Amino acid sequence: MNIVLLNPEIPYNTGNIARTCVLTGTGLHLIKPLGFSLDEKQIRRAGLDYWKDVKLTVWDSLTELMESNKNAKFYFATTKTRQKYTDPVYREDDYIVFGPESRGVPEEILLENKENCITIPMLPKGRSLNLSNSAAIILYEALRQNEFRMRDI
Repeated sequence: MNIVLLNPEIPYNTGNIARTCVLTGTGLHLIKPLGFSLDEKQIRRAGLDYWKDVKLTVWDSLTELMESNKNAKFYFATTKTRQKYTDPVYREDDYIVFGPESRGVPEEILLENKENCITIPMLPKGRSLNLSNSAAIILYEALRQNEFRMRDI
């Protein structure tokens, strides 16, 4: 599995997601621009001593990532769809894309990929769940569907 963070803004979220990726054998893809430096103490602290084991790729754009993985399936986490994250049938090499914390995946990307937009059901008492929580929830559903086949990458 692969987690994609499009223009992440909060280092602690990225660090928490990196830790989850290490412990599940999941690739982590960061799309520039990042709202922080990967050298910052905050992101290192959030990822603890797991950073050395993260299978991390940093891309200049989402387009670059998608063109480099033309046969892969990309899912887009958003609050702007009715398709639940449990509806798709995930494959082991799929990509799950999360937008920046303050605004989510851009509308034009969602419109181009309507059939692959997924959401976590929640009460309308706030905008969304925390990014690292959302990534873990969706990732573990994808892993469950694939019988928790995790590869040490």
